[in-house]
Amino acid sequence: MSDPLISHGRHFGRTVFALCNYPSLLTNGILRLEQMEDTPLEDFPAEERREHRVFEQLLDSYPSLLERLKTGSEEKIIRVGELIGKGAAGARGDDTKTLKSAVLDWISPKGAAIQPPLHRNSKIDRGFNHELTGSLLCPAGLDWKDAETRENLRSGEMLVCGDQWPIFLYAHHTFDADDPWCGLLRSRLLAYKHVFTSPSSVDKEPKATRSGNARLHGMNSVTIASIAYIATQVRFAISSSSVFSRTDTTTDSETFYHSLLDLFEDPEESKEVDDLLTWWNRQVFPTSSAAKRPISANSALSKIRLKRLAIKQTTDSNLISS
Repeated sequence: MSDPLISHGRHFGRTVFALCNYPSLLTNGILRLEQMEDTPLEDFPAEERREHRVFEQLLDSYPSLLERLKTGSEEKIIRVGELIGKGAAGARGDDTKTLKSAVLDWISPKGAAIQPPLHRNSKIDRGFNHELTGSLLCPAGLDWKDAETRENLRSGEMLVCGDQWPIFLYAHHTFDADDPWCGLLRSRLLAYKHVFTSPSSVDKEPKATRSGNARLHGMNSVTIASIAYIATQVRFAISSSSVFSRTDTTTDSETFYHSLLDLFEDPEESKEVDDLLTWWNRQVFPTSSAAKRPISANSALSKIRLKRLAIKQTTDSNLISS
């Protein structure tokens, strides 16, 4: 029977923070707790602040973990980190494996086969090597139809960094340079349900019940990190790289994942991020309170709210005038 920490690591990696060294996260976190008795978190470098936020989320998500870490030896702390990391890496590996084949069904033109064909078990002909996957991975703002751009991407002369987001992240694969938030991360290729509810539900209407990984872990709303995780997995699936690695400079997956988190965690972008989360919750968890919808204009509830507002406004104006 596997340790509960492994199962917890699987979900935590998918929904809170996917790419990190968990033994280091825990040992640094415990050390930082001691340092924070004299130094506020705001005084630490940005990278350490993010790491500590992840550490705190891990503590909040697993009751008794803090006590276990505080009373354990360094070896035990490292062992706990290894178990959580094993779960996160295992989930990532499982998702990478299933998406490798499934993504071909999602990118296939309706009613037609991919030409030339793409192999399900080999990725060497994906990425910029193929017309279809190349057009999806082309950085937003560049024109894949331009022969010189296409050739430079294929030859590697034009290096694509992780923070140059591919066009497939956008709804209808359309990027508006004047409104770069428009359609961002609302692409149908971001198959959230494949990982979090069940693979069979990807193309179906959302149901009132939860299943799969989300149900196993009591998940009833989308997290910002889970959107970044899915985007990272799909981007890797249509690339030509064969092994998912944090240090892979070709796909630069770690930079890509972190660049999305940087956007999501920017207070200046909070309204757009909230709108994005609401949109995703409507797709994945339509019955959840997180999928909050505006009240229907002609409903009884809206009439009650309007009447109550009118009474309050009348009362307020009377108080002011008197």
